[in-house]
Amino acid sequence: MVQAPAGMEIIGAMRTDTGLVRTLNEDSVAWVTSHDDDANRGSLALVADGMGGHAAGEVASALAADVVRRLYYDLDGPIPQVLANAFAAANRAIIEYAQEHPECRGMGTTCTVLAFRDSQAWLAHIGDSRAYLLRDRHLTQLSEDQTLVAKLVSEGTITQAEADQSPMHNVILQALGTTANIRPMIGAKGLPLQSGDVLILCSDGVSNMVPDGKIAEVASRLPPQEACDALIEAALAAGGHDNASLGVFSVTTGAAPKRVEPTTRRIKLPIGGNHSSG
Repeated sequence: MVQAPAGMEIIGAMRTDTGLVRTLNEDSVAWVTSHDDDANRGSLALVADGMGGHAAGEVASALAADVVRRLYYDLDGPIPQVLANAFAAANRAIIEYAQEHPECRGMGTTCTVLAFRDSQAWLAHIGDSRAYLLRDRHLTQLSEDQTLVAKLVSEGTITQAEADQSPMHNVILQALGTTANIRPMIGAKGLPLQSGDVLILCSDGVSNMVPDGKIAEVASRLPPQEACDALIEAALAAGGHDNASLGVFSVTTGAAPKRVEPTTRRIKLPIGGNHSSG
C-alpha cells in the first residue's frame, strides 16, 4: 500500500500467468511500493510483454522491467523526463544484449508504466499492452495501441470491427529493443487521481481475451488482488492463448483498511541475479 498526500492511498496487486497454450511466460511485471533512496519518488507499476521466442522475449521484458524500475528511482528531474530517459536506456540495453547474444537477435518487448506520486499518475507506454482508468464505473483506455490495425483504424482505412477480426491484429509498430529510434508515449502531465479511481495495467493476453466491459465490471466490484485473480481466470476461460499479465490499483481515502496486497512475480534478470519488486 502506498500513502499519497491528502489522505489518499494506492492499494495494488499484480498477477501474471503463462496461459493454456504457451510453454514459457515472456511477460514481466513489477509493482514497487517503496524505495529507500528516494521516498519522494512514489511508486511504480509496470507490465512488459516480451517477444522473440526461445526465451528471448523473457530476457527482453525482464531487462525492460529492471532498467525502467531502477532508473526511475536513480535519475533526477521531472517525472516525464525521467520516464523518457528510462525507456531510452532500456531500449539500448535490450539492443546491446541482443548484439552480444546472437540467440536473442530480434527480441523486443512492450512496456507500459504507471508512476504514482502526489495524488497523480503518470503514463509511459510503448507497444500494445494497455493502461486503463476506471472512474465512476466508466472505463477509459489511457494508452494508445501502437499496432498496425490501430493505425489503420485511426486513418479510417478499416473499421474497429474489421480490426478486431484482422489477421494482422498483433503486428506491433513500436517496441523496446527493435530499433534505435523509438517513439514511446510519455504523458507530459500527471493525471489527477480521485478517491474511488481504479487504474489497470494489462498485456494483450488479457485485453484480447477479456472485453472491456468485463474488465470494468470486475475491477469496480472486487479489491485489487481478487480482481487480478478473476480477470486472469476470465482470460484462461476464454482460451488462454497468450501469456496474461495485469495489475489493478485502487485509489482510496486514508480511512481504507490497512491491507497490503502482495506482488506476484520475481523478475528473472538475464545477468546478475534476481530482483523482486515490492
